[in-house]
Amino acid sequence: MNMTPPLNKQSRSPTLNTIKMVEGTLQNMDESIISVGELKRKLPKQVNHNTLTTILEYLEESDKIAVSIKGITWIHNDHPGLNKAISRGIEL
Repeated sequence: MNMTPPLNKQSRSPTLNTIKMVEGTLQNMDESIISVGELKRKLPKQVNHNTLTTILEYLEESDKIAVSIKGITWIHNDHPGLNKAISRGIEL
């Protein structure tokens, strides 16, 4: 028996290019916090709201962004020096 739910036109997954576009926009923004509306205006291409929501959920689950009442903040830092300092640091 097939347990997979049927796909409809509104349940499309975002493409890798769209995810990278949103990531790049968030990572390179001048502001420290941005609203979803502002993010939509800054994206180089228009993105469906449901698709953008799916991407933001993914980025939050992968600890690249923090979402709060005030907006969205890029928090991911892949600088090797920071990771080394964290691993050798003292827990307070």
